[in-house]
Amino acid sequence: MKRILILLACSAIGTCLYAQKKPVATSGNPIFPGWYADPEGAVFENRFWVYPTYSAKYEEQVFMDAFSSKDLVKWEKHEHVIDTANFKWAKKAVWAPSIIKKDNKYYLLFGANDIQSDQETGGIGIGVSDKPEGPFKDYLGKPLVDKFYNGAQPIDQFVFKDKDGQYYLIYGGWGHCNIGKLKADFTGFIPFEDGKIFHEITPKGYVEGPYMFMRNGKYYFMWSEGGWTGPDYCVAYAIADSPMGPFKRIDKILQQDPKVATGAGHHSVIKHPQTNDYYIVYHRRPLGETNGNNRVTCIDRMEFDTNGLIKPVKITFEGVKANPIR
Repeated sequence: MKRILILLACSAIGTCLYAQKKPVATSGNPIFPGWYADPEGAVFENRFWVYPTYSAKYEEQVFMDAFSSKDLVKWEKHEHVIDTANFKWAKKAVWAPSIIKKDNKYYLLFGANDIQSDQETGGIGIGVSDKPEGPFKDYLGKPLVDKFYNGAQPIDQFVFKDKDGQYYLIYGGWGHCNIGKLKADFTGFIPFEDGKIFHEITPKGYVEGPYMFMRNGKYYFMWSEGGWTGPDYCVAYAIADSPMGPFKRIDKILQQDPKVATGAGHHSVIKHPQTNDYYIVYHRRPLGETNGNNRVTCIDRMEFDTNGLIKPVKITFEGVKANPIR
């Protein structure tokens, strides 16, 4: 009898040890299959959402998919949340979505047509929907921004809500970044005191992909540097006391790891709504891929030091652990 009890005890201990050693499920990187880039992360209706660019030839970029998750690990695909069939002026190169909820409506902004001058049709458009999964319909019937101001190509848009309730559009390619005050109904812009619609806030090294968030009363401004098809594409940041800056570059915090992937850039940030956990969602190019459009969407933890500076992000194959919204 004693021997049986000892064997049972040993078996139970072994089972417990095995359970402790069993690996915790992670998202893995990439977090979903397919070529996707420029991901915008958000939290809506107790779910995590990612809205990426469909990474393909410009002529094939005529729609966007979205992905949602309850725990950051298992992702559900929502196909064609936005489609150029619903935007008569948009023909190709649908890029870099930015989404925000306001007054029970969801507004998804995107760049289209990759215009090279003020004489071409295209720029930054807005879709609207009653649901985060769309479908999004044309809100204005035309682009919100369709010209070059301060040298900024009208792409890579981001909508930022300030603590006073003012919404800003931050955008720009070709090495220039603009900020403008959106009207309450998102139909246009409120001029600044000097009469200008946009002010340039370009920091040193800026190329494209702006993103802004607030933490402890400070404005963290982030952007991508380098060429999007190259291995050295990366993310840098600055901190200021105002969304207008001035933004002095602090450091690079996301970049390639020759053992994991190259071209890590064009990101966004997700903060868990119930914890102090921050995640960076970004795209990168798998090792060995030479096609510029072969990019995948990934997620890793983003942490801060005691001074509030962002620690360099370690890009991984594992991704992040499950962290559901309770």
